[in-house]
Amino acid sequence: MTDRIGSQSTSIDLSGVPARRRRAGRASAIAGGMQAALISLTLISVVPQGLAQPAPAGQAGQGTAQRQRENADAGQENERLPAPVTTHHVLPASLGGQRYAATAGSIVLSDQAGRPTAEIAYVAYSLEGQDPTTRPITFAFNGGPGAASAYLHFGALGPQRLAFGNQGDGPSKPPTLVDNSDTWLPFTDLVFIDPVGTGYSRFLRDDQDLRRQIWSVSGDIQVLSRFVTRYLTENGRLRSPKLLAGESYGGFRVPKIAHALQGDYGVGVAGLYIISPVLDFGLRSGGLPLGSAARLPSLAAAARVMRGETVTREALADAEHYALSAYIADVLSGPRDTAAVERIISKVADLTGLDRAFLARFGGQPDLNSIAHELERKEGQVASYYDALVTGIDPTPWDVSGDFDDPVLDASRAPLTTAAVDYTRRVLDYPVTRPYELLNGEVSRRWSWGAGRQAAEAMSDLRAALALDPKLTVVVAHGFTDLVTPYLESQIALNRLPATLTDPDRVRLEVMPGGHMFYTRDGSRAQLKASAERLVARVTGDAAREGEGPRP
Repeated sequence: MTDRIGSQSTSIDLSGVPARRRRAGRASAIAGGMQAALISLTLISVVPQGLAQPAPAGQAGQGTAQRQRENADAGQENERLPAPVTTHHVLPASLGGQRYAATAGSIVLSDQAGRPTAEIAYVAYSLEGQDPTTRPITFAFNGGPGAASAYLHFGALGPQRLAFGNQGDGPSKPPTLVDNSDTWLPFTDLVFIDPVGTGYSRFLRDDQDLRRQIWSVSGDIQVLSRFVTRYLTENGRLRSPKLLAGESYGGFRVPKIAHALQGDYGVGVAGLYIISPVLDFGLRSGGLPLGSAARLPSLAAAARVMRGETVTREALADAEHYALSAYIADVLSGPRDTAAVERIISKVADLTGLDRAFLARFGGQPDLNSIAHELERKEGQVASYYDALVTGIDPTPWDVSGDFDDPVLDASRAPLTTAAVDYTRRVLDYPVTRPYELLNGEVSRRWSWGAGRQAAEAMSDLRAALALDPKLTVVVAHGFTDLVTPYLESQIALNRLPATLTDPDRVRLEVMPGGHMFYTRDGSRAQLKASAERLVARVTGDAAREGEGPRP
């Protein structure tokens, strides 16, 4: 079988998107507003010291990750990953004590001429003794583009969990994995996939045209769809109920992969679980106020929590209504309408608790970087873009727009990378020596968003997939205090689905306490598991499981 790889490589016009702030050539946390926050996991990967070979003489002036990447590219064709290795484990007694198999391996994809193009690494889990015709299987993707699947793997879905991303967590936090009582494995087998350039996945040819083809919206979807098809075929799972789960840009991928599988590869998908996605980048482009409007309820949620209040969609109804009505109308009136500007400042201050003088400097529309500095400025702290309630020390408190490492994303890179490498070698017994790329900035920098003037979006694929398969069921989940991909943005996108596709039993939005990776909180992770179990039960016809737990 050959692998079809897309050829679109013309970059979309992102002139309306503020650039991310950088320090000494290294990408840092995302700044400049909602549009800039699109690629939520796109920082340059740094391999922790001791996890890679020392640099050859004469390369001391190069960055560690860059040296490793260049060295790996040079000899990649002769350095394949080891053959798949399967180990056997037991779930804790609290989860039933069932035995499960864990397989670390890779699938080599080829072009239409049969030449190898890329090697995609994966880790798969399956309960032993199950009927593959009825046992569900879920393929999981993280985002970026440029992020490995470690976030979902070790943060929420997998059988082992790493605590990260919460207040006070830092790079030196011990990378200790524990049993995950909220793993999805009791109700679905799992396959965690690292797209090309992330984790241990690599190109097999030093071919710039190939990179342009695969590192693109269309090429990425074709490659990942091909991987799913190959995995199902080679592992005897074509008859299994199939689901896709994705976070952030992975959530953008999921509807597109589902639609491609339906039409191009002859594979039906029963359920989609989409976590903290951007479903339509057009909502962030062209200088329109929808991006800042969508962020307002999330800021209001953070303010309510800081006051000790409980946050629900009902409690935020006033913020949501204002954001999508009077706020947009006043913003569109322009800065010369002083009465409109004053209304914005007054209402936003009331909803978010932000200082009126601060808001006045921005005409009531501050950028994301400035907000992160302002939220805890009096305490000398900066807030995370990924969770407004998680803060870190401001390295330059005198600079109200200074650069900083994000206290969620940057602080979690070292423990997650170390945990992933150690787990692969020690627990999965997979003898890989290739450097591990948790976050590969080269991927995001070179990503092609497609030809034409229209911004990338996944809603047309979601709409088409739902229309074609009346049994396809979708859950979109967000954290209340995520400033990178605020929940209201997905609500705006979903509101545009036709009434024939919006049965709440088929498509629903759920919002949980926390930020972009809300599952780092114990209660939200349990809520995520219960929600996913209901989805799996619905698509498999398991009425008993579908009724378990409260519906959000």
